[in-house]
This record gives sequence, C-alpha cells and structure tokens, in this order.
Amino acid sequence: MAYYVYILKSLTADKYYIGRTTNPDKLLQFENTTEKGFTARYRPWERVWLHKCESKEVAIRLEKKIKSWKSKKMIGRLIDGDLKI
Repeated sequence: MAYYVYILKSLTADKYYIGRTTNPDKLLQFENTTEKGFTARYRPWERVWLHKCESKEVAIRLEKKIKSWKSKKMIGRLIDGDLKI
C-alpha cells in the first residue's frame, strides 16, 4: 500500500493543510465536502504538493517534519521545489 504526504491550500484564505493518506483523490474530495472541522471553514481546497512515501512510518515522519516548520515561507519553498526533503 502506498502512503502519501500532501499539502492542501485554501482558495479562500491564506491557509495550508498538511496530512497523509493512502488515497489522495478521495481525501481531497472529502476535505472539500466535509461539514465540520478545520477544513470545512476554509473550503475550497486544492492540492499543491504530493509526495509518495515508501512506508507508513516514513510518511508519518515526513508529515511531522513539515508540520514542525510552522512557516508558510518554508512550506512555499517546498511547494515551489526550492526545498528538498
């Protein structure tokens, strides 16, 4: 089973959402239709970055690493390809 780390960007607010999934397309659809939670407030979302990981453990570590940055500038550099993971 493939695991992915993704970054979504809100089209209505200056917000990013970082997570991991085994089904990126289904996840994006869910985040754009769910009625509650953080993502519901800032819909619609677009996927701006997706990285396939070799295992669930690698995906968890990468997700935590990106979330630890807490910097839109760093996340923007990753999305633009200026920052390697």
